[in-house]
Amino acid sequence: MQAVLGAAFPVFALILAGTIAGRFGVLDAAVTGALNRFVVSLALPALLFDVTAHAPLAQVLDWGFVAAFGGGILGTLLIMAPLFRRQGLTVAALRGLNATYANVGFMGIPLCAMAFGPESLGAVVIAVVITASMQFAGVIALIEIDRHDSTGRGSVARLVGGRLVRNPLLVAPILGLVIDALGLPVWSPVGAFIKLLGQAASPCALVATGLFIAAHRSDFRLGSVAALVTLKLAVQPAFAWLVAGPLLHLAPLPAAIAILLSALPTGTGPFILAEAYDTDRGPAAATILLTTVLSVLTVPVLLAVLGPG
Repeated sequence: MQAVLGAAFPVFALILAGTIAGRFGVLDAAVTGALNRFVVSLALPALLFDVTAHAPLAQVLDWGFVAAFGGGILGTLLIMAPLFRRQGLTVAALRGLNATYANVGFMGIPLCAMAFGPESLGAVVIAVVITASMQFAGVIALIEIDRHDSTGRGSVARLVGGRLVRNPLLVAPILGLVIDALGLPVWSPVGAFIKLLGQAASPCALVATGLFIAAHRSDFRLGSVAALVTLKLAVQPAFAWLVAGPLLHLAPLPAAIAILLSALPTGTGPFILAEAYDTDRGPAAATILLTTVLSVLTVPVLLAVLGPG
């Protein structure tokens, strides 16, 4: 319980700090957009580049773990598709991200290190790449397609392709993967700059989430995201267990890591994209807040069931 509180408290505290700052006028609503633009344009691309450029994927890649963690994501998306298909592709894509974007970077690293030891961190790196790069890329592509679907198919492809290749959230991790694959070194001062810039991504995004909550508290309905919260905290880890155990019979350690990471609360990614595209921000903020609070209860129970790797 103490480890879970230690991992969840900074997340909740940063959201609360933003809410209080917004409520008492220390920071006004306009700061939300400025913070998010900083995260999207600078801090998060730096973080994604840093993760992918230094991730020893060839050494730690475990396809069984990838299947279990990815199966939790895909299974949850299949379950929720009928719930949100009438709300349009953009909203459906963002809701899907809300229900499956685990906070593996901010909470997964300390929790896995505590529960399973340092040998578990290679799998966490893979999960970070899946969530922060692949899930982001998929949702951005769907939103861009939805926003340009009134033109011809060829025009859509050109427009969407052009937007994607100019999007720093996609270019940065691809560049990082290329550098990692080629074994190219990153000059130490440049690497230190990128790491320092990337470390600002999560705190700024969480404060921006709190500012949004303060500015829209009158129409903020936690009950409206009950389905998303249930999907994130219960359905996603259940699918991860199904793939890791009955289907693939993975070794205990990768199976436990996949299940635990799948059960983590929603990270800041959905709110970052919702704010960037000015769409469905309320559910994103509510899902992050509520899943983070509830994870203080659900994650210790899961850890007790999983036990040490």
